[in-house]
Amino acid sequence: MPLSAIEPAGWPWYRYEGYSFSLGLTDGDEVWLSGHSASIYDADTKHIVVRGDMAEQVAVAHDKASALLAAVGLDWQDVTHVVDNVAAAGLDTYAQVAEYRRRAGLDELAVTTVVVDQLLRPDALIEIEVNASRRGPHVPAQDAAVRLPMVYPLDSAGKVVAPGDFAAQYRACLERAAVLLEPLGLGLSDVVRTVDYSTPSTRRAYPSAGAARRELLGPVYPASAGILVERLAVPDALIAVDVTATREPAEAVNGGWARYETLTYSASVRSGRDLYMSGFASLDLETQQALHPGDVAAQAEVIYASIAHLLTAAGGSVGDLVRTTEYVTPGGLDAYREVGEVRRKVLRAPWPASTGAVAAALLRREFLLEVVPTARLGGPLP
Repeated sequence: MPLSAIEPAGWPWYRYEGYSFSLGLTDGDEVWLSGHSASIYDADTKHIVVRGDMAEQVAVAHDKASALLAAVGLDWQDVTHVVDNVAAAGLDTYAQVAEYRRRAGLDELAVTTVVVDQLLRPDALIEIEVNASRRGPHVPAQDAAVRLPMVYPLDSAGKVVAPGDFAAQYRACLERAAVLLEPLGLGLSDVVRTVDYSTPSTRRAYPSAGAARRELLGPVYPASAGILVERLAVPDALIAVDVTATREPAEAVNGGWARYETLTYSASVRSGRDLYMSGFASLDLETQQALHPGDVAAQAEVIYASIAHLLTAAGGSVGDLVRTTEYVTPGGLDAYREVGEVRRKVLRAPWPASTGAVAAALLRREFLLEVVPTARLGGPLP
């Protein structure tokens, strides 16, 4: 079934028409919701605003997700995974989210917590993404992805291992991921994407992660992205890894770019109909030169052209995108609205679900934007 945008009959929070993303997408069985915060339109100021503490904000975000799920005949019992994008300013009160969900009977949700420097609405403390399925969360399926809770370099007692040693902590994250995957009948060879979160102080040490990836991952290296944030949820941790694995056979899909032949990650990995893509920044993928320093819109044009090229190489098109996650740095934030115009030129309706967040930096100082896309292609593997 082709992708279609979820358009609820009632949406009291703001007018959603005109954006270059959908409130949510469905292919009939699966649902991908954009990131939703507590943003509402204020008639007095004629601006979209965010108000309230963490508990109030997560309640509004949940109400929005409830309305979108109801629009396609689903509810929270059909939710397969939630991503909590938490602003650093909200981390100290994040426990209110667990309490809210406990009171709502939702304390068994599978949740991945991503800490970012801030969300695009400066007063937002949390923005939630939701995936749901008509099969529900407890019905195993060959094509169902498994996304782990955020993986930290912790030992069996919950203590951070190898303080100050980035390479050792990265290895510990992968080893911890293997432990979490094993009861599910999966292993590190089934990992199709990793998104690494580390602090700017680790930028020089980041290449040292390659040794553990080369030894423990593969034979099809997963797609990957690296995002730098000022604060992680676990003190003394230098790295946190968001891990996605699948049960179906995987194959690497390249866009004809030689650079990926020597790296420990793939441009994208196809598993069944799903295409898990690496993070894309404004890079000449042949010369490795960063393009358009200081111009976030021009960088977005390079990024989305690369994504479109890779989708074509996978046998799909931009119409197959189901989710994009955009990380913008403070240097690109003032002109970030221009990225929406780029999306309108390159993408097409139904627009993908999307989430945007502010990261302290990206792995190369010239980069102002990195996009992590996911697609559901139209047919089976050839």
